[in-house]
Amino acid sequence: MDMDHVRDRGLVLLGCGKMGSALLQGWLQGGLAAASVWVIDPNPSDWLRALDGLHLNAGLPATPAIVLVAVKPQMMGTALPTLAAMGNGDTLFLSVAAGTSIAHYEQVLGARTPIIRAMPNTPAAVARGITAIVANGPGAAGMDLAEALLSAVGQVVRLDDEAQIDAVTGVSGSGPAYVFHLIETLAAAGEAQGLPTDLAMRLAKATVAGAGALAEQSDDDPAQLRVNVTSPGGTTAAALAVLMDAETGFPALLNRAVAAATARSKELGQ
Repeated sequence: MDMDHVRDRGLVLLGCGKMGSALLQGWLQGGLAAASVWVIDPNPSDWLRALDGLHLNAGLPATPAIVLVAVKPQMMGTALPTLAAMGNGDTLFLSVAAGTSIAHYEQVLGARTPIIRAMPNTPAAVARGITAIVANGPGAAGMDLAEALLSAVGQVVRLDDEAQIDAVTGVSGSGPAYVFHLIETLAAAGEAQGLPTDLAMRLAKATVAGAGALAEQSDDDPAQLRVNVTSPGGTTAAALAVLMDAETGFPALLNRAVAAATARSKELGQ
């Protein structure tokens, strides 16, 4: 199945909040016609309402190429069963809903339904996301299509096993919040050393964004990039002596943070 199938048979977006909107925007920019898209959303945004040709809360095609499930977990129980008639066929269900297992989709839609579970993250809003995907048996044939669709908002990686999704949640799913908090605290620390509030924040944002871009584009790994910035006995070394402390620094702190997120993801998925 490829993008031509999507154009011909249609794409259904179940839920269109921030993530659904970011994806839809990417597809439209990539040349998918709004007329190929059906959206089911109880509170559609003004942007959605204004899209010419889009089918909004209208009758659905019987066998669309793909259903992208992007509803909030608490709405899943009512929304998904309405699409059960599309299960056990060749309609691919692609889920970006956190905490809902492939097994749950199979229970509601049927075990022969092609299902791909994805864990995206919020930088998708600026097409800088990274999404991990994993399929059930029938869904394996749809992995290329899922990757093509999700590439509209950033990078895509494939997992060997659904069990890895909890750790992915801990690293990249929840991870943007850790970085936002790093920016907050870095700016506050600059303020504590006498910088004006707005200047400290501008320095912190640009430094984190710039270092991230350098880490992604450089041939050197992050450890080498760190060494490159660190003169013996200099200012960076003084700061790293604090941050790299095995007990109180980043190594112990981030390990605990990612472990906590991973454990919570497992609990929510039960």
